[in-house]
Amino acid sequence: MGGAIDPACSDLLARLYAGVAGDTPWQDFLEALARWMDASFATIIITAPGRRHPATFLTPGADAAFNAAYAEQLFADDPFHGLPDGVVTSYTRFMADLPPGEAAAFRAIMRDSGFDQVLGIDLRFGGDLRSGGRFEARFRISRHASLPDFTPAECARLQDLVVHLRIAVGLYERLQFAGAEHGLFHSAAQGLGLAMLVLDPERRIVSSNALADTILAQGEGLRRRGEELAFARSDHQRTVIALLGQGSPAAPLTRFRVERPVHGDVVITARPLELTAIHAGTGALALFLARPGPEQPVDPQTLRDLFALTPAEARLAVALARGSTLVDAAQAIGIAHNTAKAQLRSVFAKTGVHRQAQLVALIGSLAG
Repeated sequence: MGGAIDPACSDLLARLYAGVAGDTPWQDFLEALARWMDASFATIIITAPGRRHPATFLTPGADAAFNAAYAEQLFADDPFHGLPDGVVTSYTRFMADLPPGEAAAFRAIMRDSGFDQVLGIDLRFGGDLRSGGRFEARFRISRHASLPDFTPAECARLQDLVVHLRIAVGLYERLQFAGAEHGLFHSAAQGLGLAMLVLDPERRIVSSNALADTILAQGEGLRRRGEELAFARSDHQRTVIALLGQGSPAAPLTRFRVERPVHGDVVITARPLELTAIHAGTGALALFLARPGPEQPVDPQTLRDLFALTPAEARLAVALARGSTLVDAAQAIGIAHNTAKAQLRSVFAKTGVHRQAQLVALIGSLAG
């Protein structure tokens, strides 16, 4: 109590928390962190389990060619990872504990670069990566070989920052989810009144709207189990687990029906969400829940948000869903028949259907 606040540390923390929501996340903070540690560079690496390329890799001010080479090739060969969670670790001491011949090529590259004085921090989220954690954030602080090595006092100062780094990375993940959810659901919610859930890679419900909360509270067919989504039928549970495992936004949409004799069945349409900066496309899943019933009109903006269609593709899909033939739809929209065929092929690819009848049925099921 009563002690003066270190202005440099205060500025660093301000840049850390403000930066996670900025236009160029982490950049200002990493530049300030390098200055605070009297280092040459500061780096953040965010990676998902089993990936050969990082989801996020940023070293402000470093050589662009080296950065590109590291992200594309050296990252997969880098032995300096798997550090004790949240513990500042020296690259030199870490490598000294490895067998002398291990990672010889990487050692030589680092030595030749002149930046083999490195302090590292690994932060794991969702458990150890070896047991399927969601992702890992790695921070690296580098000094050129011509500068003095990091002192124990400097390592201790960096260690004091770890608690803030962990909070900031957690906020960054939440903002990634929120941004993806907003872009996907903005018009879908208004256009269709769908119940919506967003699941993270561990099947935890990170977002839900009021209608989804009502359906889950009924506890029939599907429900909340702690923070997770649980289905009464094991095959539905396996379907969602498999979708979270493949995690590709380009994958065809998956639909299945949950029988609910008391409260009425729901049809679930599942779409992977792309969170490249955190999970490199893995994991997150959006579930749209609709009760089968009378068909309601669908507007093009809804289909754009739901299936990532272009405006022209969405107009064509709506016209076909209203019963027009492809020829009639092309004439009504004012495009050539060949153009309509090309757009329809793209719509098929994005919605995961293969025939016009399937497209009409899919849009009808969402509207109903």
